[in-house]
Amino acid sequence: MLVRLLSLCILQLSLTESKESSCGCNVDRTQVVNFDSKLVFNNLQSEDDKCPADSNIKFTEEHNVTVDMVLIPANEYQVGSDDVVIENDKEGPKRIIKLEPFYLDKYEVSNRDFSYFTILTNYKTEAENFGDSFVFSLFLNNTFKDKMKDFRVVQALWWYKIYGADWKHPYGPDSDIADIMDHPVIHVSWNDAHKYCTWRGARLPTEAEWEAACRGGHRDTKYPWGDKLYPDRKHMANIWQGTFPNYNSAKDGFIGTNPVHLFAQNDFGLHNMAGNVWEWTADSWSDDNPKEKVKKGGSYLCHRSYCYRYRCSARSYNTDDSSAGNLGFRCAKSA
Repeated sequence: MLVRLLSLCILQLSLTESKESSCGCNVDRTQVVNFDSKLVFNNLQSEDDKCPADSNIKFTEEHNVTVDMVLIPANEYQVGSDDVVIENDKEGPKRIIKLEPFYLDKYEVSNRDFSYFTILTNYKTEAENFGDSFVFSLFLNNTFKDKMKDFRVVQALWWYKIYGADWKHPYGPDSDIADIMDHPVIHVSWNDAHKYCTWRGARLPTEAEWEAACRGGHRDTKYPWGDKLYPDRKHMANIWQGTFPNYNSAKDGFIGTNPVHLFAQNDFGLHNMAGNVWEWTADSWSDDNPKEKVKKGGSYLCHRSYCYRYRCSARSYNTDDSSAGNLGFRCAKSA
């Protein structure tokens, strides 16, 4: 492994149950009030329980940070759908638009990719600067969750605002990414993603570009691979199986994120366009609030019963400074 982190405290993982059934797809920093995250964390930890100071990430050989990109040819593509599932998300109507050729990352940006960016630029993400980010309850032990119960999102009680959670510490300050360098980077805001893509000489894809790429050159398809969620009983994406948020059977092989090179999904050769992590796009949700940015693709937390947003036409949003444990990105470049 090219990039290693020194040992930190090990996070104990455990399954949990929740009574809530709303989506919480667009959780942002405004949804937990009166939150002094650093004070809370200091009060929760005794001297004996404190983790050692974070170590510096080091690398020992050069790395090409430009991941594989796929050329999406100029053509007329479908955006939106007349088969609207979530009316408030403005999924429709179906439109045919013409796009110029562009390149899109074959894979989501990984922890390894993002590590080199931060090493070479000394960049600090917004979650690091804010001091906290949102972590799904599954990745917090029951004792810690009980202490942090007052710092959950009201409409989605499975999201906890955790001091010390960021891209290097995805489940809180006593976790690390040493064994998941090939997984997508998470806890990155739109602003972070924009900075990374700009550094690479690229940009975030527009929503239209992302959706055109999602369908792999086809029209009227629900998912990147077609209309059947499990063609020939095959799992095509990392999404929630079971009953959310009480039970995840992990029949697709993963409770959380999966490596970015898995789940090839469409005829353009793109991976994880549906599931795994939500992906930022360049577009704002509305002209009224340009800081609310569109995200596409759904994540490993999506299930048809509550967040049926792993369809190509589905969409949601977060504010541009928000971050969470299921939100990442990939880059585009004009051809």
